Amino acid sequence: MADAVTKLAYEALQQGKSLVGVAHKEISTRLMELVAPAGAPKTLPIPPQMLKDLQASHKALMEVDWQEAEEGLYPTALLFDAPWGDWAARYPLVWLDMPSTWTRRSERNVRDLPRDVETDNYPDYYLQNFHHQTDGYLSDHSASLYDLQVEILFNGTADPMRRRVIKPLVQGLRAFADRPASSLRVLDVATGTGRTLHQLRSALPNAQLVGLDLSSAYLRQANRWLSQRPSELPQLVQGNAEAMPFAEGSMQGVTCVFLMHELPAEARQAVLDDCFRVLEPGGVLVLADSVQLSDSPQFEVAMDNFRRVFHEPYYRDYIGDDINGRLSAAGFSGIRASSHLMTRVWTATKP
Repeated sequence: MADAVTKLAYEALQQGKSLVGVAHKEISTRLMELVAPAGAPKTLPIPPQMLKDLQASHKALMEVDWQEAEEGLYPTALLFDAPWGDWAARYPLVWLDMPSTWTRRSERNVRDLPRDVETDNYPDYYLQNFHHQTDGYLSDHSASLYDLQVEILFNGTADPMRRRVIKPLVQGLRAFADRPASSLRVLDVATGTGRTLHQLRSALPNAQLVGLDLSSAYLRQANRWLSQRPSELPQLVQGNAEAMPFAEGSMQGVTCVFLMHELPAEARQAVLDDCFRVLEPGGVLVLADSVQLSDSPQFEVAMDNFRRVFHEPYYRDYIGDDINGRLSAAGFSGIRASSHLMTRVWTATKP
């Protein structure tokens, strides 16, 4: 009975988050279209069948999230874990930030970055306002709003989709079952504010976790948030995922969540190549990102609307890219993939 009540509470929570996300996006999208310049791309209407497919995929995601918690892959408490008070306090700031977002979209200004940014420290493709976001990824202000903005974007399903990397990662790490868990090193590439690291810590309480990100501002936010739980504080490192500051073969597991679609093709390959380099033979890479046209053609309109509303300069190329082929080119084997709502998860092994 307790499990049934807990599951109902989880389903009610997710439904509530979904309704809030849908309402917020509906209002903000309509307002954004009112101030959009002539010729700006408009969102396409959602076909009724696609809406049914999205609802079915959402239900399936919630079911697998619950089942994997029941299996003990991560504690059930993680399903309810979020900084609710912090997000409630920041929600008005999301709305206050929108006029500057609309202005950038109207002016088609995608290089509106803080003046004190040392541009030589970043690749050129990184120096822009992804999502039309204030300051791009280069300020504490941006980092403070990011998690809440992503939750709204995904209608409250961001963490359930992130958690889909846990099972293949845990399964892949069984290749090192003869070693103490405390000796295993798992790297989260493009860790941002540390939400994926937090999910991983619940599943791997004894492993050494490392987070790498190019943005010092986002790493500061990750440190502020994760330091509230001192027992789980990982090592946080600033660096470019194309050439990571780690020794060859120094990691047994690597995760990478929601990065690939924000990279040009050559950088995408370079990141996968370096993930291969830092893994020990037998190690596992788990990659999660947007679904693509080849695996989820039924969601083509949703993918198209995403790039119409947000500044995502490499997304169109990404959704047609051959990630399996790129993983093979990097040297990986045992490549397999599955889709969960709007997220595609790849698992690959270093021979």
